[in-house]
Amino acid sequence: MAFSEIVSPPLVTFLAQASNPTIFTYFGQSNLAGKTIIVALAVFSLIAWTVMIGKFLDLKRLRNLNLSFERRISKEPRVLSTDVKDGSFGRGPYAYLVSEAVGAYHRYGGDGRTDDMHRASLRMGHVENALQRGVADQTIVYEAKMVMLGSIVTGAPFLGLLGTVWGVMDAFGSVTSQGSATLQSLAPGVSGALLTTVAGLLVAIPSVFGYNYLLTLSKIMTTELENFASMLADRIELESK
Repeated sequence: MAFSEIVSPPLVTFLAQASNPTIFTYFGQSNLAGKTIIVALAVFSLIAWTVMIGKFLDLKRLRNLNLSFERRISKEPRVLSTDVKDGSFGRGPYAYLVSEAVGAYHRYGGDGRTDDMHRASLRMGHVENALQRGVADQTIVYEAKMVMLGSIVTGAPFLGLLGTVWGVMDAFGSVTSQGSATLQSLAPGVSGALLTTVAGLLVAIPSVFGYNYLLTLSKIMTTELENFASMLADRIELESK
């Protein structure tokens, strides 16, 4: 049995006419709301890719600074005698922690060599508090702009769905006003409406992979930062005795 005998003649005619549709064809068939949503999703896609690429390069730069600083500081005989503010040791989260910890130590304890155990304990408490604040500050730096990327990941599919529902509603509404429902009258509007869902998924799918990767990388770097802060506190305590 021929295909044309199985499928209704109007459907065959429509398929023949729409054998080579393009994305621009579907865009032209979208209503005003659908076109607005597609343009907005295109802007969100550009923002998402800019954030993902920029964030990856930023985290990579910070990690390289940390590794370089850790190698250099491990060769120093005394952390408490190290001046990292002049920039000779480089910049980065680890350098920031050392600067904050050493500054707190000298600010509250002088040279630290005293038999007053209570005073020594208070001094180390100030150092540990400074390290905790430093870790919190640098964690914010690691996670900067992730909220924007997460919002795009969450919102893009819903925007696409909104455009689809709106477009289908308009398509059926126009059919109702015409008084007859045919495939030729419904298909263009529905096709244009479905384009918004496709656009939303095209924005969300790469964004969710990038978001999860960057979030995992930032968590790993935060753990490394906490480990470095713990090691730094131990080293300062040993040097103060």
